[in-house]
Amino acid sequence: MCGTSCLLSLKPSFRTHLHSPRSTTCVFEIYHPNAILVLQAATHPPPSLKHPATMTSTKKTLRDFPKPTRQHIINCGYPSWYPKYRSVIGRARVVPLTPGFLDYLREDGIVLPDENLNPPTRDNDSGVFSSANDDDDEYEDPSYRFTDVHEAVKAAIADLGGNVYPKLNWSAPKDASFILGNTLKCATASDVYLLLKSSNFVTHDLEHAFDDTDDTPDENGRVLQNSDIQYALVLRKWVEVIPSVEFRCFVKDRKLVCFTQRDMNHYQFLEDGREEFTRLITEFFEKHMQTTFPDPNFVFDVYVPKTLMTAARVWLMDVNPYAPRTDPLLFSWTEILNIDPHVEGFEPEFRLIGRDDPEAYNFSSSQYSAHKLPKEVVDAGVAGPQSIAEFSTRWREIVEGLEGADLDDSSSSEDAEDDNEDAGDGSDGTADEKEVKADSGKKAIAGEKK
Repeated sequence: MCGTSCLLSLKPSFRTHLHSPRSTTCVFEIYHPNAILVLQAATHPPPSLKHPATMTSTKKTLRDFPKPTRQHIINCGYPSWYPKYRSVIGRARVVPLTPGFLDYLREDGIVLPDENLNPPTRDNDSGVFSSANDDDDEYEDPSYRFTDVHEAVKAAIADLGGNVYPKLNWSAPKDASFILGNTLKCATASDVYLLLKSSNFVTHDLEHAFDDTDDTPDENGRVLQNSDIQYALVLRKWVEVIPSVEFRCFVKDRKLVCFTQRDMNHYQFLEDGREEFTRLITEFFEKHMQTTFPDPNFVFDVYVPKTLMTAARVWLMDVNPYAPRTDPLLFSWTEILNIDPHVEGFEPEFRLIGRDDPEAYNFSSSQYSAHKLPKEVVDAGVAGPQSIAEFSTRWREIVEGLEGADLDDSSSSEDAEDDNEDAGDGSDGTADEKEVKADSGKKAIAGEKK
């Protein structure tokens, strides 16, 4: 596996990052909201770094990684930094969420509101969008519980041109894009709700925002709780983003220490424009973020589009926690932890996927594939062959049981139909007997007429 870089999502809220930075050094890191397991086969910095002298003298591991504070997590939420960087973000609307809407997101099942607030008769063929199984139950529009939010979402979509890109405080529902044809482009409020309710990333925002954080009381002796989070729905004007010019940047002690492309494919034009991209991103950081973000350590994503008709401009896309929960992409957190940005002559490294990397051309690879499967399937796959066999056996039993129940129901229905037909005839005779009686009756009538 050495000499490659890849990212595999094994299960919701469980990611495996396998990183081998073009050297004999291999680092295998497993990230989990509640735990960190690090297996390393290296005692020296990878030679791919441009400035090995910038590494710290004492090798650090992820066990030395300080837990982020809960206030840092709040600071990285979109509602916290959006007002400050509005000029470099692009058009967006932030809709504060009510307890009723948050309860709706947490509920099992997916019931979508009628866009005109005029509840129709429920269509049982779309049962995936309803948690009800009784055909006699009436459709209940869930938006009646959060009317203000629903109206604000519809108004924002209209104001932003009719199509938006949704996210909560920290996460966009990228893992659920398959449910809308592999896009996050939403034209209606129902599109937005469908993505949010189908996403494990959004569920993590709601239930695990403070996992693996420092719970030391603040200066007032208070520890932030989930109930202190002011959740909001972010709706950004939809634009066709070019993935090849999205970059993730890492800031340590208010110094830009490294940055990398986000799309895991090789693009020769990135290598050709390395110096220009480095200059643009560095200038953007120094002008807009170096002294303005509340924390000295953080991660931010930028978008640097450039066409023949327009000059390149840097747009801020997101701010992420400086923590192992944030994907380091072509770097590893162990590398970043060991970079010393205070040495003389320090320059940030810009890491790209090389032409000869085996993983350099993954245009057809499917992202977030684990999130398209039931959790039980993914859990069985992680646990090993025995669990897969047990799950397969159990699944077969369930399917056979359901098929048997369907056959019983079908037989009962056929018997009931036969009984109804017999009762409707008012006769116990066979079809042949009925035809004989009918012929006799016709002959009797003909005789009377004669």
